[in-house]
Parts: sequence; C-alpha cells; structure tokens
Amino acid sequence: MREMYPQIEPYRTHRLAVDATHTLYVEECGNPAGLPVIFLHGGPGAGLASYHRRFFDPARYRIVLFDQRGAGKSTPFANLTDNTTWHLVADIETIREKLDIERWVVFGGSWGSTLGLAYAQTHPERVLGLVLRGIFLCRPEEIRWFYEEGGASWILPEKWQRYAAAIPPEEHGEMMEAYWRRLSSDDETVRLAAAQAWGTWEGGSITLEESPGTEASFAAPDIALSLARIEAHYFRHHGWFEPDQLLRDVAKIRHIPATIVHGRYDIICPAKSACDLHATWPEADFHIVLAGHAASEPAIVDQLVQATDRLADRYV
Repeated sequence: MREMYPQIEPYRTHRLAVDATHTLYVEECGNPAGLPVIFLHGGPGAGLASYHRRFFDPARYRIVLFDQRGAGKSTPFANLTDNTTWHLVADIETIREKLDIERWVVFGGSWGSTLGLAYAQTHPERVLGLVLRGIFLCRPEEIRWFYEEGGASWILPEKWQRYAAAIPPEEHGEMMEAYWRRLSSDDETVRLAAAQAWGTWEGGSITLEESPGTEASFAAPDIALSLARIEAHYFRHHGWFEPDQLLRDVAKIRHIPATIVHGRYDIICPAKSACDLHATWPEADFHIVLAGHAASEPAIVDQLVQATDRLADRYV
C-alpha cells in the first residue's frame, strides 16, 4: 500500500484578486520546475488542509493549491456573491495564467471531482491528466440522498436524527430549504447553529470507521460556516449544471488520461455516481476500494498516489 509523501510547506504563496469582491489564497509546493498539478478541494467551502499537498511526489511535481471563493484563507469568508461553479472554473484559469502554466494535471475529490470535470470539459486543451476521487456529479438525486431523507439517513439514523433535530418537524419535507433559511439568516447565532449541525452530519459521515476528531473539525466555526453556507447555496442550484451535464460532456475529455477512485462504502457520495461516470467513460482507469468518502483513508491514498506517480512517470 502506498502512503502519502512527507509533509511539506509552500515555497511561495499568493493573494490573487479575481474580482472586486473575492481574493484567493494560492500556494505552490514541491519542485518549481516540476509537472504542474492543480488541487481542487471539496465542499464546496471546505478549504485546504496541509495533507492535501502530500498526494504528489514533491521532487517531480509543482503543486498548486488554492482556497476556493469564500473558503479557508480566501476572502471574504463564507461570501456567496458571484460564487458559482462557473466563477470557480474561471478562477482556475486565472491562476493558471498568473503562474504562467501552459497545461497541468487536475486532481480533485468529492466536490473537487465535480469542479475538476467542469473545468476539464470547459478547457480540455489545458489538462494533461485527471485524478478524481469520491465522484459527485451534483445531480438532484445525489443531493437528496445525503441532505434530504433520501438514503443516508437509513444508514446513519442516529446521526441523521441530530441533523434533523436542528429543524422543526413541520419543515422536514424540505431540509435543504429549511437549512438555507437559517444559513442565510441575518442572525449570526442562527447561522452558526445551523452550520454546526450541518458540519457535524457531514463530518460524522465521511470516514468508514468512526472518527470523532473529524466530526468535531467539521463543526468548528471556521469550517462549518463556509462549508454549510456555500454547499447549501450551490446545491440549491444543482451547481448551475444542466441535467446530467457532466456525463453528457465526457466526450470532450475522453482522450485525457484519467483515474477514478471511489470508496465502496462512501455514504456521502454513493458509488453509483462513480459507476455512472465510468460507464460513460470506460477509457478511464477505475478503482472501487474498501473505504468510505475521506481522501485520507488508506485504500484511497494508495490508489491516488499510484495515479499521480503514473502521470509523473508519463510526463517527467
């Protein structure tokens, strides 16, 4: 089993203003002359973690990571103005141009897989390879599965009850909208309470084995507020995608080397989404492994590191 590469620190960071409202935090790690890769974090709204740098051989990769609009160290925090999938796709291109990168590998998990597909299908000429984990296609049925009473609630019922308890019973028929009303409230206390209930539900579902520390980290205000507000904002609009758009447009990227990795017991993003993507894209290297959703689970790490090493072997 492959493990992550050792912890590294950025050799350069940037504050990149992408419009009148948003300034992105961007960092570069590894080898400045290496194979460029862009890391796309999940959520949307989850922000970066230091271990995200570790999926890549630092001797062979120029690793670019950034906090998406409203997340992490990007400012303003948890802001929803001009914050859509297509603004993020444009931001990735702005970063590429700013860093004078001609083409790069795109690596993304969970929401990052959604954004990676959207970016690659918009700018296929800029993508050398794709590594996608925890596939999420932002379809209504996927959103219902986890955030409404659509399936995940049957697998983790006691955790769902805590998530549902934040909403009065008479509003349970539309949980996303009920949460949105609170997450967009003018009352900071109401916003935070809803965000922490949302973050606790998501953090408690992410790993195959119980991880109280992960659950607590997702409920921390500096993650929960951006995660819950931005996710609800995006998912109410189905990511601003047309129906089945990401599957329909696989033809635009079929020629790009790609690896798809998914946990068999992923509760947040069920394996059917990965299987649907692979059925449309049989040329992609496809791995279902014994894991849940988290990128840090050993079986997922193993396949992701193997995939990035293969691309480095190919291009370096």
